[in-house]
Amino acid sequence: MGVLDGVTTNPSLMAKEGIKGVENQRKHYVDICNIVQGDVSAEVIATDYEGMIKEGEELAALNPHIVVKVPCIAEGIKAVIDFVVDVGYGADQP
Repeated sequence: MGVLDGVTTNPSLMAKEGIKGVENQRKHYVDICNIVQGDVSAEVIATDYEGMIKEGEELAALNPHIVVKVPCIAEGIKAVIDFVVDVGYGADQP
């Protein structure tokens, strides 16, 4: 049993560390997944339903440890239902 169970980050925190651009951010998520053998929360940037679904699917495909984070707005709730119920991805609402 360890102290670290999982990690979370988001594009704005990565940007503060100089990790900018979608490809670099996604590589960073994969790098984290290779270090942490637990959940890694990855946040979508989109605020519309279609964008959240697209980004969420892309993030979830990066690694089985990815848990998709969506904004807690009406479109985010709708996306969570699709992620969890229809597709079976893990989703987290911050």
